[in-house]
Formats: sequence, structure tokens, C-alpha cells
Amino acid sequence: MLAIPINQDNSPEAVIEVLFRLKVKDVMTSHILTARPSDTLRQIQQIMKKNRITGVPVADDQNALLGIVSMDDIVSALDNGWIEDPASLHMTTNVIVLEDSMSLSFCVSYFNKFSYGRFPVLDKESRLVGIVTASDVISTLLVALNREVDRLEHAVPSEHLETEAGSPTAERVIEFKTEPFNFENAGQASTEIKKTLKGAGIDPSIIRRIGIASYELEINEVIHSEGGYMRYFISEEKLVVEAEDFGPGIPDVSKAMTEGFSTASERVRSLGFGAGMGLPNAKRVSDAFHIESSVDGTIVRATFNLRGSKQ
Repeated sequence: MLAIPINQDNSPEAVIEVLFRLKVKDVMTSHILTARPSDTLRQIQQIMKKNRITGVPVADDQNALLGIVSMDDIVSALDNGWIEDPASLHMTTNVIVLEDSMSLSFCVSYFNKFSYGRFPVLDKESRLVGIVTASDVISTLLVALNREVDRLEHAVPSEHLETEAGSPTAERVIEFKTEPFNFENAGQASTEIKKTLKGAGIDPSIIRRIGIASYELEINEVIHSEGGYMRYFISEEKLVVEAEDFGPGIPDVSKAMTEGFSTASERVRSLGFGAGMGLPNAKRVSDAFHIESSVDGTIVRATFNLRGSKQ
């Protein structure tokens, strides 16, 4: 499958800004061909052949996504003699989807993480509103990046202004708010802190570890909590990532720290999350890690030594 050749850890700031400015709805195809669960796989095969596409979403009369039929499903149907069966019997129902309000950075990471040629796109009411392919993303990115290059070439140079708090390595606190299932800004905090540390000349390997922990904790708040805050306490020697949310809390912290354990809902899993690796990953890359939780909320603190890499 076609991957998107962008490394979001090392890309220039202009590229990262474009990835967050553009949303999935800006690149998806809104006019999509769908099938009904009663349509036969033979009928869907003809739709694919006529329109030169390799996948067809299956939806009900209210446009709720029920599954997807891919070319692999058609090949299996031909091999096994069920090409005349209705799609409902053989369609792929474990479908990873995107939400239209997600930033394009999610889209890029999905294509590089999953071996799929396309992703259905849902709105906040979980209705099917589009489909996106890697080609859609690449073509839109090329146009947007060309415009960004033109803008930068014609921009009037400005003097560098130091922030009120001083250099990034001075004592300071940076704070971002998170909201449940608000993917429009999800990941922004992690991206901003990496930019800040890169500007301060921190070792790239340390920045990468901080980025991993920050992203995992930020996404955890978005998909599992009622919202909260991401805070970054920066000093000369260390950085503490603090993720505080407003509940409902973690019933069993020891289980939550076990790799693969997850209480994620079907909606969360359909969005490609919920593998049970978020907290373990954050702890693994941290120099020190602390978590406490109650029904009122959870506080996680991941500490990093800015003067040396974790062994």
C-alpha cells in the first residue's frame, strides 16, 4: 500500500503547521459510492470495475457505516464461491475510520501505521461523509506546501522576539487544554513542546522520547477522559510532562499499566486507538513516571532529564 513519506518527528515546522491546519474534510472525497448490506458481492465487484476503485463502504439507509468490501474480499469470494452472497455476510466489519474534524497529521500517521488503501470518514454523528486515500492526501499536501513556500518566500523578515518567560530552558510552564473526542486540536500540545525543545537545542533523542510520552498522554485524555490539561514544567535540567484530567478515573491502575490491557469502547477502537499501549509506552520512555487516579480524575507525571539520554 502507498505510504506517505513524511516523518512528523523530523519534518520542518512549516510542514507540521500545514498538517495541523488542514483537516481530513479538506482532503477527503465527499462524493462516494456506497453499497447496501443486501447488495451481492458480484454487484459490488461491478461497481469497483466500472469506477476503477478498490474498495466500497457498506452503509445503511441513515448512512451509518456497517463495513467495507475491498478487492481482497472480492478475490476471496471468487475463490470460495460466495460471489453471489450479500455483502453483509462477508464484508469487513472491523473498520478503522477517521473523523472529518481530525487534523491531517492523523491521516498521515494512519496511512503509515495501517496497511490500508483507504479510510472511511465519519462526522461527529458517526455518519459516513467521505473516504480518503493516500493519493488524496499527497496531492492536497503538494498544493498546500507549494502555497506555503510561496508565502515564506514573499514574507517580510521579522526580528526574533523572545517570549516573556525567557528561553525555553528557563523555569517556565506551558499549558494546553484537552477536550473529550476533540480531534481538531489533539496532538497539538505534543507538537508544540517538541518545537520548543528543538529551538532550545535539546538532544533529538530526548525530544523524541518526550514527544512519545506527551502524545500518548494527550491522546489518552482525548479518548478516555472528560477533558483536562497537558502541562509542561521546564527547567535547565529536566522537563516534567503532567497530564491531568477530570475523570472518570482508572479503576485499576496496575492493569492499566499492563501492555495490551484496554477498556476502550468500540468507537475508540474504530478510530485506531485502544491497543492498551498508551500508558506503558509513556512509562517506558520516561526517566521517572508517576500516576494516581480516583473517580475525580487522573494525574500522570512523566519526568525527563534534559542533560542525558535514558539508557
